[in-house]
Amino acid sequence: MSQETFRPPQQARSRDTLRKVLKAAEKVLATGGIEEFTVAAVADHAGMSVGTIYRRFENKEQLLHAVKAEMLDQLETAVTQALAEAEPSLKGVTTAFTEAVAHTFGEHNKIFPELLSGQRAEGVELGLRSLAKIQDALVEAAEPYREGVHEEALRFAARSITGSCVHRAATCQVWPDGLTWTAWADETAEMALAYLTSPRI
Repeated sequence: MSQETFRPPQQARSRDTLRKVLKAAEKVLATGGIEEFTVAAVADHAGMSVGTIYRRFENKEQLLHAVKAEMLDQLETAVTQALAEAEPSLKGVTTAFTEAVAHTFGEHNKIFPELLSGQRAEGVELGLRSLAKIQDALVEAAEPYREGVHEEALRFAARSITGSCVHRAATCQVWPDGLTWTAWADETAEMALAYLTSPRI
């Protein structure tokens, strides 16, 4: 079994156990980083035996992959929901996109940097697929309002917003900017809109 697959839960009790394991894994990553991430540490935080986790995952790499998949799924869901509820304008969808990305990273700012660095090829591919999906979602949501704005500019804005968010999550502990994630999202959305509405675009 590869690290990207694991035994999916079939019953409600098993699904609850899996959620508990993933939450515990997030906690270990958030407090101790990748260096302290072990199956034993996750089991301790989850209040269960190591064997219970090994019945679902073959090793810690497979568990890490599952945590990453869960975080990226949360990111995709947050962006999709925010865009569906956005004010119907270029500013509305750009702001909604930026706020959704910032909110997700802000909730897990100690975890995402660990998951987005030093991963094997399949982990990198998983992340890139997810980032491509949210980029496509912004382009699709902005379609009715992007008169005079090239699709390439929207994709560049999406990549820049997301990349900036990744960078902030990775550096905010050692290089603070004095902003909350909400304030950061507002400033970043304004900057993206200035770029998108510039005559040269």
